[in-house]
Amino acid sequence: MSKTVAIFFPGDYRAKPNKLAQPQVREATEQLTRALKKLGRRPRQIRGFLCKPSDAIEKLRPIDDPMIGLFCHWTYAPHTCDGVSGKDNPLLLASNFSGTWPGLVALLNTSASLESLGRRHSRIWSDAADWTKDRQFMNRLEQWCSSGQIPYDESELHYSAPISAKAAALADEVAQEIRQRPALALMLGDTSMGMINGYFGPRRLNRVGFTEHKVDQAWLISRGKFISEQRIEDAFKFVLDRGVKFHWREKGAEDFTEEATRAQLRMYLTVLDLIDEFKADCVGWQYQLGLLPLLPPSDFSEGLLNSVCRPESNGDVVITATEADQGSLLPMEMMKRLLKRKGLHPGVMFHDVRWGAKHKGRFLWVLLNSGSCGAYAFNHDERTLKGVHSYRQPAGYFPIPGGTFAGESLPGEMTWARAYIKDHRLWMDIGRGEVVKLPPRVRDRWWNATTREWPFMAADVGCSMETVMAHYMSNHICVAYGDIFGEMVALSQALGFKVRILAS
Repeated sequence: MSKTVAIFFPGDYRAKPNKLAQPQVREATEQLTRALKKLGRRPRQIRGFLCKPSDAIEKLRPIDDPMIGLFCHWTYAPHTCDGVSGKDNPLLLASNFSGTWPGLVALLNTSASLESLGRRHSRIWSDAADWTKDRQFMNRLEQWCSSGQIPYDESELHYSAPISAKAAALADEVAQEIRQRPALALMLGDTSMGMINGYFGPRRLNRVGFTEHKVDQAWLISRGKFISEQRIEDAFKFVLDRGVKFHWREKGAEDFTEEATRAQLRMYLTVLDLIDEFKADCVGWQYQLGLLPLLPPSDFSEGLLNSVCRPESNGDVVITATEADQGSLLPMEMMKRLLKRKGLHPGVMFHDVRWGAKHKGRFLWVLLNSGSCGAYAFNHDERTLKGVHSYRQPAGYFPIPGGTFAGESLPGEMTWARAYIKDHRLWMDIGRGEVVKLPPRVRDRWWNATTREWPFMAADVGCSMETVMAHYMSNHICVAYGDIFGEMVALSQALGFKVRILAS
């Protein structure tokens, strides 16, 4: 293997996140460079962030040396994938494992996207102050430098689980329901910020009992004009009466006002009408990169749809996957149906696998993503919106003001899942875990180290951090309160998913 190693920097399409991340990128680059030199390698940097697919094609395609992509903030998967697919030189994705800017989130998304394309690669990470003194990191880096691959422990990966007769029977009822009428996903656009791993398309969806109908996001504007002011005012009164705490006009968010919330309620009602028109079962709502100069963010609208307590409610949640992520939308809809059959609350929360740390000897993940977390996580009471806070989405990313749907997730037993593509098949990762309540001081330190305006969940996902970082095939995770583990395994198998269980 060549002694020369090319280091490249996947980037965001937007200039602001790239600029904000530069200090961390510089620090991590120095760490990685020192580590490679200590192993006798000759690192060379590919200058500048790869901010478009064309950057990846032009800068990475000509390289035959081993390559390392360094992830210290959110990046788009095509800014790596489009430059390395079709090649087979050794490829390593590296992250600094920090919650400040979501580099490890980008690593997981890009790795899952490469897996869906069949491109061989490895992962590596460190949170050490000096990477050269992180023994495990250096051993893995040396392994990759000599062989082009890194082996990881697979003892927590399982491909079957005992399922009770009762769980199997309940899952069969839901499977029959889906076979008789496929679950229709209303897609407001598809894919988001280059999440290749999050779009399956009708050819795969129809094999597992789902189908999709795409509508243009421009309808949010054109159809939104016909939502009556009375409906908006009724919805506005509803969310106030049910207990949402709006952080209007706070320091640094002076432009976040009641009118911004009304604009988000207009969007919510527009999508509610589209759901009714197309008789959709669930919704994939694309992150609105193209609509940023035209509309407020959709977070508050999505949080309402994922709540039973909402304006013009039919007494049920409408499963809504933010960022149009079908890898989350499918398990969320499946879990909702299992929860209802079992007499549990039907809400399913969807988060980024954002960061994590040990607390009292136990590794806990910080899960947070504004949009697809309903109010039930914050209050365990489907009759109210108490516990919901709406903060202005950070202005650096969202020029038009709009609120999040945030809160602290309550403790409890949980089941989690996520679908993905591997070997041209749909797979489902499933696990058990626990949402944990942290002491306020620890909670606030972790929350402030990530994105304080977003909903917060501290969770033990039932397997080690190493297993998640080495094997998990997504930057997203879907969480339901309650034990539907056996039912979810059985239902996934019945619908045609290959199942993988992550458990210690």
